[in-house]
Amino acid sequence: MVAIMTGMHTEAPPVRRPVRQLLAASVGNAVEWYDWYAYTFLATYIADQVFPQGAENSLVPLLSTFAVFAVGFFMRPVGGLVMGAIADRRGRRAALTVTILLMGGSSLLVGLTPTYAAAGVLAPVVLVVARLLQGLSVGGEFAASTTFLVESAGPGRRGLFSSFQYVSTTAGQLVASGVATVLVDTLSEERMNGWGWRVPFVVGAVLSLVGFWIRRGAAETRSAEQRKGPRPGLFEALRRHPRESLLICGITAGGTLAYYTWTSYLPTYAELNVGVEKSDALLAGTISLAFFGLLQPLGGLLSDRFGRRPSLLFFGVGFALLSVPLLHALRDSFAVLLLVSCAGMILLTGFTSISAAVNAEVFPPRVRAAGIGFPYSLTVALFGGTAPYVGTLLKDLGHSGLFPWYVAVLCLLSSLVYLRLPETAHRELER
Repeated sequence: MVAIMTGMHTEAPPVRRPVRQLLAASVGNAVEWYDWYAYTFLATYIADQVFPQGAENSLVPLLSTFAVFAVGFFMRPVGGLVMGAIADRRGRRAALTVTILLMGGSSLLVGLTPTYAAAGVLAPVVLVVARLLQGLSVGGEFAASTTFLVESAGPGRRGLFSSFQYVSTTAGQLVASGVATVLVDTLSEERMNGWGWRVPFVVGAVLSLVGFWIRRGAAETRSAEQRKGPRPGLFEALRRHPRESLLICGITAGGTLAYYTWTSYLPTYAELNVGVEKSDALLAGTISLAFFGLLQPLGGLLSDRFGRRPSLLFFGVGFALLSVPLLHALRDSFAVLLLVSCAGMILLTGFTSISAAVNAEVFPPRVRAAGIGFPYSLTVALFGGTAPYVGTLLKDLGHSGLFPWYVAVLCLLSSLVYLRLPETAHRELER
């Protein structure tokens, strides 16, 4: 206590109740991603109710729905910057409180969006506003929860705590898929179109209140010295640490492309290119996603023992060498698709399980959250969020075979960045 009061060191006091800290970050993150993915799973119902139906082209409403989804993606860098700045200026817990309430409010807004038949053009306007707020929240959530998780970890446990970023993300995605599936299987088409599609978003709003309650009891991880010092400016991380910002982009580019390809786009890719049945593709995707979530803590523990760089190179070089063979190995077979999915998930764990730790170890504590949030979210929007679009576009142009090479080349470029990274696993995290 005396050392902190006299400014002799800048370490935060040891964080008590690490399980509570882990739960506070993970539950909120799961709720954030539950809401984010619920929109994807229910896109066809939203399209029918919120957008005008084009008689000549029935795909117009659905395309409009996915266009609104993309708008949310490109709000994420703004959220990463703004909410990251709040985390650096007001504290990690304050930012996490804002993001969970913002997501709850935007989820409720989606659930209460009027139909086009009832409100006309106001309906899609309300939906766009809700998605903008969701994008802002998700971008800010990663910045704040990444910093909070890693700063909450005990000695030699940053990789393990980091892994729960994607454990909770995967849990949110699986719950969203499960809720949507139960509703579709139990409600008639008329009820789903009438009110059923709104239920997951109202549930998401309620879950956000649960996350808010849990986060209120979490301990602040920003050090006393940081709290007493001058507040950083909004763009200070970019202005004073341009090299670190570019480093985050290089670390993330291959990882986010591989992540969205394997966790979101692979079932559609298999349907489009080898004719796998939609039900088989979705089942394989769900099983492999659950497998992926279970792998994350193991990946984090291994990185705590053997280092971050070996894990990142396992991922990057593995995908550079195997993306093309794995995607070309797909056949009209559930078993083959499941094997390809799980093989990719094993390689992907080398990146996802420790990306939070690696990012947090790049920036000093004064601008850690904002420094991570903006370049990370921008890179995700540019490469991860566009992965399904690029893959579908190449298919439409008759060059579907180029997409695996696109994944391989970007992972190879990120591997070159990993080679030059200093090893940080066994260094004390600056507070």
